[in-house]
Amino acid sequence: MTTKSPSDVAIPFVSADELVGELASDGRRGALAFDGDGTLWSGDVGEDFFFGMLDSGRVTEVATAEIKRIAALEHIDAEGKAAEVARRIYAAYLGGTFEEERVCEMMTWICAGWSHEDVTSFATGIVGTAFEARIHPEARAVIAGAREQGHEIFVVSASPRPIVEAAAAVAGVDPAHVLAAIAVLEGGRFATAVHRPIPYGPGKASALRATLKGLPLLASFGDNAFDVEMLLMADKPIAVRPKPRLRERAVSIRGIRQLTVPKHGQ
Repeated sequence: MTTKSPSDVAIPFVSADELVGELASDGRRGALAFDGDGTLWSGDVGEDFFFGMLDSGRVTEVATAEIKRIAALEHIDAEGKAAEVARRIYAAYLGGTFEEERVCEMMTWICAGWSHEDVTSFATGIVGTAFEARIHPEARAVIAGAREQGHEIFVVSASPRPIVEAAAAVAGVDPAHVLAAIAVLEGGRFATAVHRPIPYGPGKASALRATLKGLPLLASFGDNAFDVEMLLMADKPIAVRPKPRLRERAVSIRGIRQLTVPKHGQ
């Protein structure tokens, strides 16, 4: 007999309409929390921000020094321009020799030396006018229905906050309800440091607890393994286009269901 691998285990489906109906019958006012990249929208806005910054040629001396320091510590070639060294660090992450959480931090402070206003403007430009097409329709439908019922919507992401705010705004989420990685501001300029923990893995759950202050988390939505802690917090854990790493962990998440993707044209 062939034994199924954890990633082959089926996750029951639920439609956006069914889920919104369940929220209505619950009767409580509460919160819904969405991961951003891969869950609320396609692609990774943290990578968009990071590579956009590298491609701009505007990485500052302070950021360059930290990139090269990290590379040297990790025995990664630190010679060359900042963009070249940063890409080597990213390649090490893809190769499994540089921690994912640390690469998320680097993507956040890559703007070191910039002002908050300049970073916000840059992030808005990176998101651009075509981002609407990247919002997942099934997630958008849940947000619309939940908002009509008076629930609060949060986006919880390990990507840099300026670009998550810009992307979440396209989905109609208030920037004040964005929990994301934040670089430290020093003297009006970003530093090569972040506020820890960033919303990654357990950091997502701790950020939500500190923000919700007792407001019930009715549902949470994620696509990958580092969303598990946030999914476990919610009454209704929902997978959105789940990746293999989340499927492998699904057996440990009681009641998890998968949001169905609308048929073309719906």
